[in-house]
Amino acid sequence: MGSQMVQIVILAAIALFLVLRLRSVLGTREGYEKPPEVSGPVRSDRQRAFEVIEGGGTDPDISDFTDPESQAGKALADMKRVDPDFSVADFTHGARQAYEMIVMAYESGDLETLREFLSPEVYQPFADAIAERNEKGYTVEASFVGVREVSLVDAHYDARSDEGDITMRFVGELTSVVKDREGRIVEGDPNEIKQQRDIWTFTRHMGADDPNWLLTGTGG
Repeated sequence: MGSQMVQIVILAAIALFLVLRLRSVLGTREGYEKPPEVSGPVRSDRQRAFEVIEGGGTDPDISDFTDPESQAGKALADMKRVDPDFSVADFTHGARQAYEMIVMAYESGDLETLREFLSPEVYQPFADAIAERNEKGYTVEASFVGVREVSLVDAHYDARSDEGDITMRFVGELTSVVKDREGRIVEGDPNEIKQQRDIWTFTRHMGADDPNWLLTGTGG
């Protein structure tokens, strides 16, 4: 082998070594690569936008249900300032459940449940109607189909008493029949779904240990 050939072989070996060394340092890039992590207090645009909303933007928990600039919207904002755990969305969900529970408690004559969720002023007319029904020997067979509509109508907050009032509109659907002592139907149709429209007001002392709201007013 001539000296020139030896030099070529040596140079090729050196070149191969440098390529392998370069690959071990830089690595290879095939397809998508995750960007390198950057240490330090770097804030993303998403974080900055969130802080702007927190610092004075519209609260979606209120704007999803009413105009934040309305009297009701400002009352809800006051309630949230006094009670940070209060959420309009959670309240609305709970009100829907309470509506079904109270309607069915009235239909079945469940005074214990009504006493738990109704103020004394609202409970008494309910109890009187159930008593009158029982005196006549009437029984009710009802089935709750669902709630077609739940909407926030109004809200008030009394800073002196920390009392919050929220008025909701419900449109419920149920089947209901009233039977006499002999089992004859005197009212209703078991195969007919009827709509029941109610406007109810719930009240609670904001910030109190008891998280429950009481039904303090009813209307249609």
